[in-house]
Amino acid sequence: MLLRLACSFLAAAPLFPADVLTPLAIRSVKVGGEIGRRIDATIRNNLLVIDVERDFLAPLSARDPKSGYIGLGKLLMSAVRFGAYTGDPQVLALKERLVRRLVAAQEPDGYLGFFSPANRMTRLWDVHEAGYLIAGLTDDYLLFGEKGSLAAAVRSADYVLSHWNQIPGDWGERTGVAAHVAVTGLERTMLQLARATGDKRYAEFVEGPRALGSWNLPIVIGRRAGIEGHIYAYMARSLAQLEMYRMKPAPALLAQADRALDFLGGEGMAVTGGAGQWEIWTDDQDGRGQLAETCATAYQLRVYDSLLRLRGDARYGDLIERTVFNTLFAAQSPDGRRIRYYSPTEGPREYHPVDTYCCPTNYRRIVSELPEMVYYRRGNGAAVVLFSDSEAQFELSGQKVRLKQETGFPNSGSVVIRVDPAQAAAFPLDIRIPAWAAGAALSVNGEAAAVRPGRFATIDRKWKAGDRVELKLPMSPRLVLGRQRQAGRAAVLRGPIVYALNPTQNPELAKLDAADLGRYTIDPGSLELVSDGAVRPGGTGIRAGAWRPGYGTAAKHDLTVTLTEFPDPGATATYFKLRDLSAAVDDELHRRAR
Repeated sequence: MLLRLACSFLAAAPLFPADVLTPLAIRSVKVGGEIGRRIDATIRNNLLVIDVERDFLAPLSARDPKSGYIGLGKLLMSAVRFGAYTGDPQVLALKERLVRRLVAAQEPDGYLGFFSPANRMTRLWDVHEAGYLIAGLTDDYLLFGEKGSLAAAVRSADYVLSHWNQIPGDWGERTGVAAHVAVTGLERTMLQLARATGDKRYAEFVEGPRALGSWNLPIVIGRRAGIEGHIYAYMARSLAQLEMYRMKPAPALLAQADRALDFLGGEGMAVTGGAGQWEIWTDDQDGRGQLAETCATAYQLRVYDSLLRLRGDARYGDLIERTVFNTLFAAQSPDGRRIRYYSPTEGPREYHPVDTYCCPTNYRRIVSELPEMVYYRRGNGAAVVLFSDSEAQFELSGQKVRLKQETGFPNSGSVVIRVDPAQAAAFPLDIRIPAWAAGAALSVNGEAAAVRPGRFATIDRKWKAGDRVELKLPMSPRLVLGRQRQAGRAAVLRGPIVYALNPTQNPELAKLDAADLGRYTIDPGSLELVSDGAVRPGGTGIRAGAWRPGYGTAAKHDLTVTLTEFPDPGATATYFKLRDLSAAVDDELHRRAR
């Protein structure tokens, strides 16, 4: 169904100017490899085993003013997308159960949420939850054509609009939370609803009362009153501005996202892709404690994806890759069951004690979106952004074209892409060449093609069934220089994977703190790839010779350590000393975010 927009503030420019890249439909992609394993583990060992009745639906019925934030809307969004991706009867049944209970719980006046009448709208986090409930119901309409879900979304949105004036002007001072933080996600929801219904009121609300077009906040460092530097809220609103830009292209709408990307490319992002301390922007490269809130990670990925689609620049794919394989996957136990609030690079990590609240529910959501970050449509062709065993289909001039990746990535740098059009057809195929992949080689049916790291390689030819594209990515371990608090040390990477030390896998070090481990010196010439299943079946590790802290300069190592992939739950140290820092290189993502 074509979606109609009847919105006055969009009339100044053509609607939806074409993105450079467009994700392939979620039902047309199937993903294997570690990305696919994480998707499956999130569905089987998390989504389908959590106690939905007790933790999500009972509070909806109770209307307890002390219930706090639940995250039911985000749960629905993940169930909708996982249902569309898999077609699995259990996932679809969960999706339908959630929708049925939400529709039944909606009040005659349209209110949909967890609070008693006296606490609605003005109580944290009622509007925040409402925004995601509306978004989940709208997703159900867009992906499954459920008109009843759209009707419930409209009634809930109308309640928010008609009661918005109940929120006092000094709400931020009263609650201690700035309004844009307290209603995170609401603007994007209303823009989505405007597209789905053609009702201009929702977009006018975003432009008027929410003043999205004029929002222009600097990077605020430190957890101050109002928590203005909240990364999740900042990136969510930046994402809404990017979507507003697609409706009404105004350069000012790009400023916030670009400011964030500039900051992340400077000192705002850890080597793993994570950002912030205690949910707030930080620029000191502090790796301990409350680094990399999972909600912030999820919205960083959404902004990267949005900018990738808008500009077609491969660097955003590099950011997605680094962040997914390290910080995102570190936010989940290897079996998929438990989820973290934070994923530090130094010191112990903790799992969130419950399945509700924002980080667990945002984790499920972003994992449900990963299938649409692998392949994209580019003009009359296609683009490969992430490397993983996978298949995708798209249509070209009425005929189907199938793309199939065969790869052991990130274990191996060998990626084979089989191109199978139903009939011979000419179109371009773009393949992201990572910035870390100096020396990459690309060939089509054995014939070499030009590549440039940090760019897309474009192969424009007439394709026939059985054509084979082969990409060889160099996967030697490399040492990446630390900065700020990590200055004078280096992290070990191989491809996009960051490796860290789990002291329990190295008995001599088992009782040492991360600060002590970071004083050990690694021998650059000793790095060796080994098999290690700490994170995933068939996973990898890096064996290295190391010297204890001290005055010694002996050539013989004091001990041998094994570094495991960063998502290893027991990993506590990521940076190590080098005798000669010239053996390390700058992070290719530093100053390259935008």
